[in-house]
Amino acid sequence: MNREYLRWHSPRLHREMELLVFGHAGAKVLMFPTRDGRFWEYERIGLVASLAHKLEAGQLQLYCIEGLAAETFYGFDRHPADRIHRHQAFEDYILHEVLPLMAARNGHDCTIVHGCSLGAFQAASLVFRHPHLFRKLVAFSGRYDLTLRVEAFSDLFDGYYDSAVYFHTPTHFLPGLHHGWQLDKLREVEIVMTIGNADPFLDNNHYLSRLLSDKQVGHQLHVWDGRAHRASAWRKMAALYI
Repeated sequence: MNREYLRWHSPRLHREMELLVFGHAGAKVLMFPTRDGRFWEYERIGLVASLAHKLEAGQLQLYCIEGLAAETFYGFDRHPADRIHRHQAFEDYILHEVLPLMAARNGHDCTIVHGCSLGAFQAASLVFRHPHLFRKLVAFSGRYDLTLRVEAFSDLFDGYYDSAVYFHTPTHFLPGLHHGWQLDKLREVEIVMTIGNADPFLDNNHYLSRLLSDKQVGHQLHVWDGRAHRASAWRKMAALYI
């Protein structure tokens, strides 16, 4: 299996950024790690191996990136406004550095976005905001409202709220989409979400599903047994849904 390590200095983030590429051809898959994960996380937990047959057959090519959670949503040493501002810079890095790199290396017309846990939020936020750039979203065990307080999970913005938080939170800005190109393009994206029936964000997933249905956006929500917020479940999900 082809495996490549890439690193460059990002002018938008003002720091070195790293990523791993797996596979040689096929649909491009942009992969966001979990909150504590790094760009090598999906290789370490076996998710890449669960897709080995598709990678070797030239059906998929994975681009596993850094998630920068410690500098954005979990950067609690920063003011919440700075956290969302840093996330906006991270989104610019994806749009203007990573996606052009992927396009230059692979001319396949399908780009998929995937993530687990916090990575699912990042993947969904990106696709819902820029649906014209993607063909498929695959999100596992996601929390799609970072202001939501559930069990031990707190509001990641500490009560702070502004337009940037609104427009980067899928369950906040989707109700405001009524007509226009963004909603039309979103209806063309294949959307697959999974969640465990014991996961604390089960209700949040059902709420997002209802919002999508209200907007006539086709999607799949697969509810797995238990919490399913773990690598062993994600490996099985990846083989089924990516």
